[in-house]
Amino acid sequence: MKNKFRKKEKQTVETKSSKTKVKSVGTRKKSVTVLWVVLISSLAFGIYKNFTAIDQHTVHEKEVIETKLVDTSAIESFTKNFVKDYYTWQNNKESIERREEKLSLYLTKELHALNTDTVRADIPTSSSVSDIDIWSVSQEDDGTYAVVYTVKQNITEDKNSEKHSSTYRILLHQDSVGNLIITQNPTLWNTPNKSDYEPEQSESDGTVDTNMVQEVTEFLETFFTFYPTATDKELAYYVKNNALPVVGKNYSFSELLNPIFQQSENQVHVWLSVKYLDETTKTTQVSQYALTLEKDTNWMIVGTIDVQVR
Repeated sequence: MKNKFRKKEKQTVETKSSKTKVKSVGTRKKSVTVLWVVLISSLAFGIYKNFTAIDQHTVHEKEVIETKLVDTSAIESFTKNFVKDYYTWQNNKESIERREEKLSLYLTKELHALNTDTVRADIPTSSSVSDIDIWSVSQEDDGTYAVVYTVKQNITEDKNSEKHSSTYRILLHQDSVGNLIITQNPTLWNTPNKSDYEPEQSESDGTVDTNMVQEVTEFLETFFTFYPTATDKELAYYVKNNALPVVGKNYSFSELLNPIFQQSENQVHVWLSVKYLDETTKTTQVSQYALTLEKDTNWMIVGTIDVQVR
């Protein structure tokens, strides 16, 4: 029995020793737990951002400058009335006193006092206003406007009379209800003169061949012959897009002057002057046009040229 027990014990020991020992790495190990926490947190954060995200758009700010139209008709009328009264007098005491009374309707008290005796009671001249030109009305400040004007006077002394012209600038104030008062006395100013600006002239650039030039010229001569008296329906055969208006004038066509031709793809641009005889006034009238033409079954005027093609 003893030997049998030992043999069994030996077999048991051999069986146990034959099993391979496995070192398990479970999900409860700290490093793995941390990785799972990070993964779950990232997923949760992504879902949260997806639902709570705010769309971001690039905002392009555009500055809009609004042009405010100011009705200056009241300012111009007020100025013209003032100019007429300021520069009109007779060489007698009564006329000069009436002038001073009228000026009180336009000037501040300070300016009215300043203008006392500008036209003396013993003045040898008389003055009347023949014309008034308003050159500009500009807003200087809130409610304050500058007006530049030219006054043309007939100055009489004894039996002699001469024309006189001067340009001045005044300041006016307009209150919230539209009332006006002059706050600066007529001050000598410069008169606008003729500018030396000369626009660039278009020139034929050789893009239109001789045959096309002749063809377009014949079309234009035909068109401008009947154009002054043409109706809407008649214009529709020659003009598209309301490029030229109905004029309804008693003009007789004379000739085309200095036509200039340029071609751009299927269009021909033409700059020209058209000479007419005005049957009413018996004078010559010269109109200038810058036209764009296209040819379908026949030539058509399809537009006018705002920016010159060169």
